Amino acid sequence: MDRRKFLAVTAVAPLAAPSIARAQTSFAWKMTNAYGPGSPFYVEGPGSPKDFCDKVAAMSGGRMTIQHFAAGELIPALEGFDAVRGGAVEMNAANAYFWAGKLPAAQYFTTVPFGMNFQGMTAWLYHGGGMALWDELYEPLGLKALPMGNTGVQMTGWFREPIESIADFKDLKMRIPGLAGKVYAALGVDVKLLPGGEIFPALERGVIDAAEFVGPYQDRRLGLHDAAKYYYTTGWHEPSNVTELLINKAAWDTLPADLQAIVSTAAMACNLESHTWCEANNAAALKDLVENEGVIANTLPQDVVDELKAVTQKVLEEGAAADPATKKVHDAFMAFKAEHDSWAAVSEKPLYAL
Repeated sequence: MDRRKFLAVTAVAPLAAPSIARAQTSFAWKMTNAYGPGSPFYVEGPGSPKDFCDKVAAMSGGRMTIQHFAAGELIPALEGFDAVRGGAVEMNAANAYFWAGKLPAAQYFTTVPFGMNFQGMTAWLYHGGGMALWDELYEPLGLKALPMGNTGVQMTGWFREPIESIADFKDLKMRIPGLAGKVYAALGVDVKLLPGGEIFPALERGVIDAAEFVGPYQDRRLGLHDAAKYYYTTGWHEPSNVTELLINKAAWDTLPADLQAIVSTAAMACNLESHTWCEANNAAALKDLVENEGVIANTLPQDVVDELKAVTQKVLEEGAAADPATKKVHDAFMAFKAEHDSWAAVSEKPLYAL
């Protein structure tokens, strides 16, 4: 390089330095979690919150690190919403239906009984306006959310006694969160909202008569089969289940655009990876439960499912009528579901019937 070119380069270099310095600013955040230490999917493993933290660190070249705290390690299990909103931590991993008492409409961003499966739910969030509605709901509270996981279809749950008719739900004490809990309550169920780590002891001691958690792999890990033997399916209550990455909006706004893109992309990757991990592990776990643990796996009777569906429609309509924000989300969700159902009727349904 000759002298004139060298001087020209060095003359402009100081002008570029401030932008380079800004781009290299590092961020050290904290994330709390509603689930206990060691929980597969919900805490560690492929597509988990810890995996998300690792992905962000790797993709950002270490410019952004996130320290993860499982339930009880920094705050109690279900206090993440307030911790993020108050700025005590920047992120929390949980499910939006845990915040139903604060924001009834938030439940729609976890799951809706007789709603959409993983494909439909993910399509609504990313391409059907769901994310924009989520932002609209949370922004006044200084919050932002992203989908960061999905279990797919869940099992109806564990029961100490068989379910043979809709009357068997009356006076049953059951752990069940979200909108499905309201449906069960309308049928006379005494609904309990318990963190995952409290389900087994409550079921074992008879504090509750039934419990829903996730699916075969996760439920076996909690030992629920040692407290109840009747295991039902239809997935009516949670045809999919979204893990919520809750973010303090003020903190989010401090991130440069490339780090926001990294966080969003890492969350999207975990959304897919966690779901496929569940799909890869549940079959073997269910087989083990039935063949080696004496579990009686069955499908709910059709007349029970029909009644659950009728009550669900009533509960959802009443909830929408009681709260304008819920109505807006409900109407948008159901409109997209109708479109998605029309496609599934000529794509997925004929395939499954083969």
